[in-house]
Amino acid sequence: MRIVFLGPPGAGKGTQALRLKDYLGLVHLSTGQVLRDAHEARTPLGREAATYFNAGKLVPDDVVVDIVVERLGQPDCAVGCLFDGFPRTVSQAEILDTLLANRGLPLDLVLAIDVPDDIVFRRLLGRGRTDDNEQTIRERLVQYRTLTEPLIEYYRRRGILRLVDGHGTEDQVFERVRQAADEARGQGGDQD
Repeated sequence: MRIVFLGPPGAGKGTQALRLKDYLGLVHLSTGQVLRDAHEARTPLGREAATYFNAGKLVPDDVVVDIVVERLGQPDCAVGCLFDGFPRTVSQAEILDTLLANRGLPLDLVLAIDVPDDIVFRRLLGRGRTDDNEQTIRERLVQYRTLTEPLIEYYRRRGILRLVDGHGTEDQVFERVRQAADEARGQGGDQD
């Protein structure tokens, strides 16, 4: 299976992706880690990406997608993977869809963890990180709403979106995530 996690900052995407990775036996592909690994391995794409992030710029969509697809070609990804932090925009999703389709590896499921802003603020402020202040969190939410949230409708139209209620404990949310994944890989289940 190939699964994408979506949700605002503080929704618990990383936590739930790691738990689902263990449950399904898939590879966890955190985009930040994939970019760092490509840079450390000194691959041509990793070197190209480094020219952007070393200059403090966003790595262009086509380079990010190429690095992700290059990573998908490694043997451990043959069993499937969970995308965490990618795609972030509809244009990245469209590029990814085309490249995956060319390899016969379409996405199976998109899990959108739904968490209201007040809970996002409480969770992020509770982490105690210096970059998690109210102004930064507001800006991250604006970026999410502008760039990433349109992916929910994009994947809903494709029929692979499952909305997951992000309220509750990690265990309660994981039960909802697990159930959505089981439905997608087994009997299908209803789409949101």
